[in-house]
Amino acid sequence: CLSLRRIPDAHVSAKSPHYAEGLYDLNHCVYSWMVPNGSWGESNAGLIVGGGASLLVDTFWDLKYTRAMLDAMRSLTEAAPLKYVVNTHGDGDHFWGNELVKHAEIITSQPALKEMRRLNPKSMVLLGSVGKAFSEIKVLGTDKAGHWLQNMVAPYDFQSVSPAPATRTFEGKLMLNVGGRQVQLIQVGPAHTQGDLMVFVPDAKTLFSGDILFIGSTPVMWAGPVENWLAALDQILEMDVETIIPGHGPITDKNGVRQVKAYWEYIAAQVGHRYAARMSAVDAAHDIARSAEFADKPFANWNSPERIVVSTHTIYRNLRGQTGHLQPLDMLNLMWKQAMLAHELREAQ
Repeated sequence: CLSLRRIPDAHVSAKSPHYAEGLYDLNHCVYSWMVPNGSWGESNAGLIVGGGASLLVDTFWDLKYTRAMLDAMRSLTEAAPLKYVVNTHGDGDHFWGNELVKHAEIITSQPALKEMRRLNPKSMVLLGSVGKAFSEIKVLGTDKAGHWLQNMVAPYDFQSVSPAPATRTFEGKLMLNVGGRQVQLIQVGPAHTQGDLMVFVPDAKTLFSGDILFIGSTPVMWAGPVENWLAALDQILEMDVETIIPGHGPITDKNGVRQVKAYWEYIAAQVGHRYAARMSAVDAAHDIARSAEFADKPFANWNSPERIVVSTHTIYRNLRGQTGHLQPLDMLNLMWKQAMLAHELREAQ
């Protein structure tokens, strides 16, 4: 296969980029498309090339950024046409560009497909509109929270997206033949979402973890339980893998996995204590994020620390035995509470 230099693109993080956006050659005919710095919508993707066929791992939040990636990969995919597209879960920033690759077989887990079918890009348009409206109300930080919501979705064109969910699903594990190469899909959800999966390339000792890993970026848990997420991290640590492409953030190895594990172990314990003390979920999130103890932890400097609001809310729901998805108004309220914390935290984007 071809050896490509990194090809930078124009997508700029809200903070100074810690690494360049573009296509990275990971050797062994495996490539990743990296987007700094791993905040909202700043997700990664990948390409696995075999003899005359290739597999794409994930697309992006809109067509513009997906098209830029596909254009950069064109010399590879012309020689080895896309046979498969694998979406690591059902969040829009990992599959809303699928309509550009509908000629390939699109695969995900069964729970992820259910989530794909219920997600609507118009909800992100609404979120931006709400942010714009509140950005003009200069009371108790309302304008700053409004700007946060508005800026989160501003780089993306959700109006042009026509979601193309997966055409094939699996449960457990699935082995694919990609031009003579074995590529394994491993279902590990529910954790980040209901349907998380990872893509393992054994002959390259390379793993695309999806959003089981956020590196240098605070992870967010929409589904849980946290025990499942920790089990998935332990599974990675036991694998014969050297190069790991996270769903968000820079390329890593098992040290990055250990850092994410330490984060979840700490958060689970801290949230559990506050749940037992009957503190509200939002108060618990604020209390943890603004504590001196948290400030001394390595993950206190990760971007998007406000995501702790969603994760705390999810852990509370799990502790109460509640499952299923939030209703749209409940989700909007949760995002608003998250925005309010974001503008208070120096590290928040």
